[in-house]
Amino acid sequence: MTTALTDKAPAKIAGMFDAIAGRYDLLNTVLSGGLDRYWRWRAVRALGLTGREAVADVCTGTADLALALARPGRAARVIGIDFSSEMLRHGQDKVRRARAGAAGTGAAAAGTVGLARGDAMRLPLPDASPARAGQDGLDAATVAFGIRNVADPAVACREAFRVLKPGGRFAVLEFSTPQMPGVRQVYQWYFTHVLPRIGRLVSRHQEAYTYLPASVGAWASPDEFTRILQAAGFASVRAVPLTFGVVYLYVAVKA
Repeated sequence: MTTALTDKAPAKIAGMFDAIAGRYDLLNTVLSGGLDRYWRWRAVRALGLTGREAVADVCTGTADLALALARPGRAARVIGIDFSSEMLRHGQDKVRRARAGAAGTGAAAAGTVGLARGDAMRLPLPDASPARAGQDGLDAATVAFGIRNVADPAVACREAFRVLKPGGRFAVLEFSTPQMPGVRQVYQWYFTHVLPRIGRLVSRHQEAYTYLPASVGAWASPDEFTRILQAAGFASVRAVPLTFGVVYLYVAVKA
């Protein structure tokens, strides 16, 4: 049963992220110890991009993964989708800075990034259409730390399947509870006692960083989410533990 702490009504979640958007990037870096960059790099690498692909980054937030996908030699086009207007506003600022040459190595490809407001359960994208010689449909899609915030993750997975071309890859990053003795206890202490206090102090939002550990605790196990992806139609689903199982990278293929 959904509790008040993990209520995922879209309006509520979007409002929460609107409220913390200005400090979201700082908190991601601080609370992950900078590992968030590594996790995103693993997701990009798992897609096997060649510089010609069209990719959607769903639950894009402030567009960090979208910009990483658009670096030279990776995707040709990236569309970032999120239902928080404030997160997208901050993401658009990053895209503009990258286009102006202020984002280092990502600047050369940042012109290929577009951002749009939309719901992961109703993507504003056309169906993949093999009959039209690949004109419609995406080569890959990603979600980084957003799938557990969707009201119905199974619907979001079916939407990703719908917009991908046959052979398209879907990469999902999401937190998990590590099972390794010692690591599990430290992780739970950090998530329960340290993370909420730092999050509330920096974000000045009382609810958001109480929601985070609660939502992770209520999230599906790797086996359960693998079954959700398979039920959506994906094949060759892999669940790869990162950083002692604190995060899982799921990679699935539309057969």
